[in-house]
Amino acid sequence: MAQIHVSELVLRDGHQSLIATRLRTEDMLPICSKLDAIGFWSLEAWGGATFDTCVRYLKEDPWERLKKLRAALPNSRIQMLLRGQNLLGYRHYSDDVVRSFVKQSADSGVDVFRIFDAMNDIRNLRVSIEAVKKYGKHAEGTIAYTTSPVHDVEYFVAMAKQLEAMGSDTIAIKDMAGLLTPQSTTEIVKAIRAAVKLPIHLHSHATSGLASMNLLKAVENGATIIDTCNTSFSEGASHPSTESLVAALQGTEYDTGLSLAALQEVTAYFRDVRKKYWQFESEFTGVDTRVLVNQVPGGMISNLSNQLKEQGALNRMDEVLAEIPRVREDLGFPPLVTPTSQIVGTQAVLNVMTGARYKSVTNEVKNYFLGQYGKAPAPVDIDVRNIAVGCDAEVIECRPADLLEDELDKLRQESESWAMTEEDVLTYAMFPDLAKTFLQERNAGSLKPEQLLSKDAVSTNDARYAPNEFKVTLHGETFHIKLTGTGHSGEGQRPFYVSVDGVAEEVIVETLSEIEVSGGTSNGKKKTTATVGASGRPRPSHEGCVTTAMPGSIVEVKVKAGDKVNAGDAVLVIEAMKMENEIQASVTGFVVAVHVKKGDTVTPDESLLEIQPE
Repeated sequence: MAQIHVSELVLRDGHQSLIATRLRTEDMLPICSKLDAIGFWSLEAWGGATFDTCVRYLKEDPWERLKKLRAALPNSRIQMLLRGQNLLGYRHYSDDVVRSFVKQSADSGVDVFRIFDAMNDIRNLRVSIEAVKKYGKHAEGTIAYTTSPVHDVEYFVAMAKQLEAMGSDTIAIKDMAGLLTPQSTTEIVKAIRAAVKLPIHLHSHATSGLASMNLLKAVENGATIIDTCNTSFSEGASHPSTESLVAALQGTEYDTGLSLAALQEVTAYFRDVRKKYWQFESEFTGVDTRVLVNQVPGGMISNLSNQLKEQGALNRMDEVLAEIPRVREDLGFPPLVTPTSQIVGTQAVLNVMTGARYKSVTNEVKNYFLGQYGKAPAPVDIDVRNIAVGCDAEVIECRPADLLEDELDKLRQESESWAMTEEDVLTYAMFPDLAKTFLQERNAGSLKPEQLLSKDAVSTNDARYAPNEFKVTLHGETFHIKLTGTGHSGEGQRPFYVSVDGVAEEVIVETLSEIEVSGGTSNGKKKTTATVGASGRPRPSHEGCVTTAMPGSIVEVKVKAGDKVNAGDAVLVIEAMKMENEIQASVTGFVVAVHVKKGDTVTPDESLLEIQPE
């Protein structure tokens, strides 16, 4: 048996799974020399959600991150995760953009491209694999592992054969949600090993508590490369501990040859660094066997947790996790990996938050039903499809990118005033609005990353935080009060659980009044008086108020004051959880006020625009 090789994930999937991909380049570089000397088969350091997060939150140029890591890791293969025809965005790109992106990534330092498609539609992998081979890099054709009535061993073996025929150098089995069991691992690895000649590389998240056993079964049955993560960012929704697996294989025929002492130096460094990112810590860091049912992947669950936390709805996580498999079945059992994990997950959140399934449908779900992501593994629910796109919608049967014209020249022209390099153009291609703002701010020297809050001194001016321990002086007597929890609000009342000088108390807070503002008239229609939220926008006060089910940012305002709209017409487009969602008119009538503009951040407790019913 050949030596077992290890791909280390601490620079990408580890922190994506546990702290919402927030690890900054400045905290990676100091330890790179030690990582570089250990002897990993590869270091996964780019791709996945890192590109998006760099631009959206960290205000770092992702291409500069890659180049800095390349310089700091001269002896290591740098590996990235590439979403086939989706690249690192959330739509399919034309073939010329795919080829250019692969070339720039290869030139900037990527050695190994792990290429997958969220639908396991092999047609969506061909151009990426061909481009990687053209530029002399390692193409790892990838199977997105999932379970459903149509995903059996024969299905995965057939896909492995196709990936080998396409020119892949290795075959990766990507168990992004931690669904493999020791038995299923044995069956699939043994079957693929017998069917193809390529090395097999196993990736299995630890969420269900089975991944370490899966890796051991994989190497016993012919896999020669395994994914692990340094203990500082391992286990839970992340991956099995690198140190633990190295120790388990030490002295056996599968010995990795890696030094535990060297690995533990890396652990000590990252454990200290991780403390800086406490505000992004996932609530889901332990074993959670519910994943075997809901199939939420490790990289998604920390982001889903963070999104629900930001809208004060973390208590509804169980409802969302129960809804996800139902939505997945409606969509024909796609594997839950980016972007289908976001597509299914966001729709599940909407179904829960709106109180009615498919009352609001994201644009991405509509495009999915139209075939624009590829062929669904199983038939979709026709009734749900009709709700989303109508009975007469035409569903494409070809490879989606076959319908796309070359777009690179157009992207260059659109971004020429602020895109300085070809890499900037590709950043713009991934996230047009986000990239435009980022590149303009970068050129002006005004980039400001999101704040890393001190755990000991949380700013009470930050909108997401309020004091939870304070002193109150009443009639000359001072009481020490500490907030220990809150209950659910209802009928204007909400219980708060506090300790007063160490004695536990329940305090009921009831809203009696709010600030009011009076509306004027527009187009002869009288505006309705409404209370004002924290943003200054009025709170919903009548049936013509249009709201959002989830916090997000306004992508497009489709109407203006005075316009006539019908109930159900799209009036706004909002981006929430990286997915776009059209918001419909609540009633038929005239738009009398628009309270938002493109780029505004909005929340569910405010009126975004108002319609005077006919």
